[in-house]
Parts: sequence; C-alpha cells; structure tokens
Amino acid sequence: MRAVRTASRSDPVWVAECQMRFYAEERPFAAQIFGGQPERMRTAAEMAEEVGADILDVNCGCPAPKVVKHGGGSALLKDHERLETILKEIKKAITIPLTIKIRAGFCDLTINAVETAKLAEACGVEHIALHGRTKEQGYRGLANWDLVKQVKEAVKVPVSGSGDVTTIEGAFARFRETGCDGVLIGRGAMANPWIFRQIEDASQGREPFQPSLADKREILLEYFDMLREDMPATPAINRMKQLAGQFTRGLQGGALFRTSLYHSHSVEEILSRIKEYFSAIETGQPYYGEAGAQVEEAPVLDSCEAAA
Repeated sequence: MRAVRTASRSDPVWVAECQMRFYAEERPFAAQIFGGQPERMRTAAEMAEEVGADILDVNCGCPAPKVVKHGGGSALLKDHERLETILKEIKKAITIPLTIKIRAGFCDLTINAVETAKLAEACGVEHIALHGRTKEQGYRGLANWDLVKQVKEAVKVPVSGSGDVTTIEGAFARFRETGCDGVLIGRGAMANPWIFRQIEDASQGREPFQPSLADKREILLEYFDMLREDMPATPAINRMKQLAGQFTRGLQGGALFRTSLYHSHSVEEILSRIKEYFSAIETGQPYYGEAGAQVEEAPVLDSCEAAA
C-alpha cells in the first residue's frame, strides 16, 4: 500500500505517477489517501484509479499533527458528518473497492470505533481496518484488540486489526481472540520485513523462513535504491537512517552501525557504511564503526510516516 496526500489536478504530476508508482508483482495494489476536503479527496481517489490502483483506502487513523491539523487522518473520527460526505463522494467517483483505516477514537474519552465502522459500512466501504489506539495515544501504550472484536461483531464487511503484532505467534493469537479477517503489521514489518512470509509459512505448516545476513544486507540496499527512485538524495538518505534504526536492532554492533549511518551525508557514504558493517559481521569480525564516537541515531520512523 502507498499513502499519498490529497491532490488537485493542478498539483505536480509526480504526486500521481511517483507517489502511486508500483510494480506489477505487487498487485493487488492499494492506494491510501488522506485529507479533510471532500472535493480534493474525490479527485485524489479518481487519480488513484486512473494510475491503476486496485483498491482505494481512506486514512482515518494517522495521528500526525501535520495531517490532523488540516482535518485529515484521525481528525475525521471526531467529524462523522465530514467523513460521511467524503466517503459518499469517493464512492460515487470510483469503481474499485473502497476501504478505510480507523483508530479507536480521537481521544480516550471518545472511543467511537464501532460507530465509525457502522457509518463507513453504510457508505459502501468494503473493508475496515482498526488500529486499537486513539489519536491521543499515538503509538504509546497497547492497542485495544477487544475493540477489534467488537467492530467485527458489529458489521458485515471484513475487518482487520492492527497494533503491536511483531511475531508469528502474536498474529495467530489475534486471529483466534477476535475472529478478525486480517492482521495488519506496520512497525513490526519495518524491523522484520519477512514477517509476512514467515506467517504464511507457519500457516501452511512449513518451517518459517529465517533471513541470513546476506538477505538483510540485500534488502537494505534494495530499499535504498527504491528510495532514490522516489525522492531526491537527501530525503532518501534521511529515510534510510530512520529505517536502519529499527531494522538493525538486535544485530551485533547495530548501535555502532546506526551511528555511522547517522553521520553519513551522501549516497556513497551510506553504501560504504553498509558494505563495511556487513562485511565485518558476516566474517565474525567485530564492528567498531567510528571509533570513539558517541552513539547517535535518527528518530524512530513510525508506520504512518513510512507509508507517506
């Protein structure tokens, strides 16, 4: 899934062609849009279908202030009238399935996921994903999976749950406990991109795939290549630093590696640091990074930011 801001047809072409770019093997491909203006949301939905998206998802869960202050993301959880207008406008404009991502509510005193889900279903939404935290919580505390069960029991469309799933066992437990139709994994997949394959392996009775150090090196390099296809070098470097902060936790010398990336300012430096680090740990050698440097890391990247 690729998340994009709402756009007008006068916006730069790259909004549609770059932010919604995908590979054929990624189908079915869902484009997620966020915003608070019904007309712009309808236009963005039309653009997504034109670009080739198979599914259109409306983000009503993002807690980021830059999204919420403009009436988008989880701000729609406290404005059901606006949300209803947006969903109905989009539903009239597209032929592909319409889905929605919501949170438990805007704040702890206004838990309204069941009501939001019922409204969405009445507007023609065909799948509901619930992250069991409020906007107020952000990513603090624990997700409320009991609420996922309540939503599942309240609507007829498929329901998926999200929040705190980082293991195969955790995913299976959520299916059993809630009866949900799907489990979404965000931050857990940034630390372990193979978790989906591992869950599939376990569900089919196979031994779950365990990535080698070579696999981990290659996926970092591939991710960096893809970032540079989508954005200029500087933002790509910054995003790489953030992802590496989660991806290398638990690896030998990981903190030193993250520090060396943090101090890198060019594509060549990033590539060199990756080569140095994996060459050392693959041969069983200690990795010293920048000898004597104080450990520093880029801010943690959350799944909402990673999708944008």
